[in-house]
Amino acid sequence: MTSTATTSVTPPFTATYAVSGMSCGHCRATLTRVIGEVDGVTGVDVQVDTGRVTVTGTAEPDDAAIAEVVDEAGYELTGRV
Repeated sequence: MTSTATTSVTPPFTATYAVSGMSCGHCRATLTRVIGEVDGVTGVDVQVDTGRVTVTGTAEPDDAAIAEVVDEAGYELTGRV
């Protein structure tokens, strides 16, 4: 008799936010760093030209926690898109 182990793979959760105040590569690096430090975040993609930040995580992103670190960094998260 053989047993087959199954592992459940949870797909990553993704949310895209509108962020104002970004204008350069330094903005991209700062937001990538501070958002990347939020618990559960596994990836951050900052698009300065469109004002969009896409966050990938192991669970649904915590909008309040992300807004807080974005605001503390000097930018404004205006909502999900």
